[in-house]
This record gives sequence, C-alpha cells and structure tokens, in this order.
Amino acid sequence: MSDSLRLATWNTWWRHGDLDARTPAIAATLRSVAPDVIGLQELCSRNPDQIAWLSDELGYHVATAPGGEDDRFSIVNAVASRWPITDSGWAFLDVGAAPKHRTVVWAEIETPFGRWDVFTTHLSHGFDESALRCRQIDEIARLIDERRHADPDRILPPVLVGDLNAVPDSDEIRRLTGRSAGAVPGLVFSDAWELVGAGQGETYSEANPYVLGSAWPERRLDYILVSWPRLRPNGNPVRAERFAMAPIDGVMPSDHWGVVVELAVSTA
Repeated sequence: MSDSLRLATWNTWWRHGDLDARTPAIAATLRSVAPDVIGLQELCSRNPDQIAWLSDELGYHVATAPGGEDDRFSIVNAVASRWPITDSGWAFLDVGAAPKHRTVVWAEIETPFGRWDVFTTHLSHGFDESALRCRQIDEIARLIDERRHADPDRILPPVLVGDLNAVPDSDEIRRLTGRSAGAVPGLVFSDAWELVGAGQGETYSEANPYVLGSAWPERRLDYILVSWPRLRPNGNPVRAERFAMAPIDGVMPSDHWGVVVELAVSTA
C-alpha cells in the first residue's frame, strides 16, 4: 500500500509591503495549498505575532526560532505541521562578523507513518556570499546527520526545505546534491524540483510585481531536498509545483513563489 506526504516551503516576506493587506492572502494561500507540513521563512514574531496566528487562526502546530533574547529582529523561520510536533530545536548559522541572525529550525513530527524530521532555513542572500552559504550548508548537513543517527530505524528520511538564496548549479547546492564533496560522507539530497518539477521552476521572478527592478530575477532559490540514503520509495518525490503565483483579491501574498511537493510513503 502506498500513500504520500504533502510538504511545502515558502518565504512570506516578513513585514515588507503592506502586511495588513497581505495577511489574508497568505492565509488563503495556505488553506488552498493545504500542506501537511510547511517550512516558512521570514515570518514576523512580533507586531504582529505570526507564530501565534499560524496556531490560533490556521490550526498548525509550530516550531520556530530564534526566540526570547535571541530574537533581535522579529524575523524567524518556522516549521508548521498539521500533525503534533513531539520535539524541536534550532541553531544559529555562521554569518561571519555580522550579528547572529540566520538559523536552521528542525521539528520532529508525529505523522501517521512514523516520526519525521523536517528542517527549514534561510541562508545569507548576498550575491558574493557563496562561500558563506557553503559553510552554512555544512553546518546544517552535520545537524541532519546527528539527528538521523540518533534514530536510524525511522522509515521517513529527514528533509531540508527553505530559501537557500542559491541557484541549482551553485557550489552550495552542489554540496548538497552530490555533485561535489559535501560536509558529511554518505549524506546527499535529492532536489525534488529537479526530479519531478516542470521547467526551470523560478521562485524569484519579475512576473511578481514585488520583484520588479531586481538586480538578478528569474532564479530558483527555494528548495525541497530529501536526504539519501533512504528506504525506497519512502521520500521519493512524486510531483512538484509552485504556488502563490497569482493575486488574491488583488493582493500578491509574497515576493517569492512557494513550492509544494508530494513525497511517496510505503505503508506495506
């Protein structure tokens, strides 16, 4: 018997633009896409508190970071799940001499098919920061490796989703997908869009009115990556599509398109 998991990623653009107008569009988009689990980037943690909103208004279980005194900028990453989150954690990423603000968040989710580790992140964005993103990718890979060895009998492979601010042929993505040596021997990732998506899959595009005048549009920056080795067919991408590509009541929800993927699960 086979089934599937519906996994998504989306950068919701913090407080930029008219957030009061965008909030209903964000909510309508999430209800329409209806992911089982979604990694979200650039959420606002206060004024307004979008974490509470995700829980109270949309009914998600949420793991987020940073928090407390570490939340300097009220801009956070989160994993939201329609199933309970049984454990979670986070870590700051290397940002060089800048104040610590980039994070990776993970959540252990109690799915109908067993426990599942989902990681989300938002890497540094500078055009000239490929080397920094490589270091950040290596930190995340080591964390994923630690988690997978803590419970090697799980049938669902760890996944990494997020706005990686890197194009598919960049050094940082190549380190993840096995095209160059990665941080952890024996750990590579399948790029779901590369396997089952149609076309180039740009997620940052001048087709979005918020992106007009960008120095470097038409890039695929947002990814869903499934770790390998894994027990086939569990975690194999079945289909992928983008979302949030049209206005809702005249309002575009964000400056990024989201990505949603169906992942196979065998219950035999």
